[in-house]
Amino acid sequence: MWRSSTVSTAEKIPVLLRAHARTMDLSLRLLPRALRQPLGLAYLLARASDTIADSGSMPREERIAWFERMHAALAAEQIETLFPEKIPEALSPAERELIDSLPVLFALLKECSDREELVALWREILEGQLFDLRRFAPGSAPLDHAELERYCDLVAGSVGRCWTRLIARHAPDTLLTPPHELLPLASDYGKGLQLLNILRDREADHAIGRHYVVAAAVPRQLELTREWLAAGKRYLHSLASGRILMATALPLDLAMATLPLIAPAPEGTRAKLTRSAVRKTLAAGVRSLVLPRRPDPV
Repeated sequence: MWRSSTVSTAEKIPVLLRAHARTMDLSLRLLPRALRQPLGLAYLLARASDTIADSGSMPREERIAWFERMHAALAAEQIETLFPEKIPEALSPAERELIDSLPVLFALLKECSDREELVALWREILEGQLFDLRRFAPGSAPLDHAELERYCDLVAGSVGRCWTRLIARHAPDTLLTPPHELLPLASDYGKGLQLLNILRDREADHAIGRHYVVAAAVPRQLELTREWLAAGKRYLHSLASGRILMATALPLDLAMATLPLIAPAPEGTRAKLTRSAVRKTLAAGVRSLVLPRRPDPV
């Protein structure tokens, strides 16, 4: 729990982000404060619930029950006192710190001027996480295409939509296209990032009984990932140059650099960019501070 009086409430979000989400932390640091705080809070809430969803030391039924209570509490706007009855024992110290910080995150959410938008986002993410827990009972079949797309939309397409709405609220001059026209592209962008992660982690997920993608479908899902990420490229064309564009483009640039590594990755390994490749991608992204994103040459 946050026991140190030297850590102010305003500092808790960046401290947790540095510990749990280095790539997201890089993106959020680029944003204006009005966007950085609510999006950082939204990410940490989703990461905390994801930590509980993935905990193998907590029985599946207990995890499902916690998500059902949380979903109901969000609907009733009574989340401030809700806390897992049992913190999983197998969590790392950093993960335990994140779960232990939930009361603080709930308090910050209650005070946030974007509370309604963040609650709606987290409700969608929780729905996706709960679907995941219910769907992958022992011995369950792999997801079909409709289930996979629905899952990706709930846990990541929702983030793209929320990101767009918050930009429209706090930095409207950044959007060169009406927000409602950007929402479908934002959804596909988020889904593409999620599907990329699913393809990277498919062997580890198979080992714990989560079959999002079967081996025979990997080439087709890689192509779908490219299509969804192409929507992300079109989304970027509708943002003015500056810090928001750079922050929004960073996940796409890293994803596009990672995508070619997935198919040839040796069995049992996870495709991962080298540190030098990450630095190169970050350096290239600096152009977004002063130049708009242009369509790829034909």
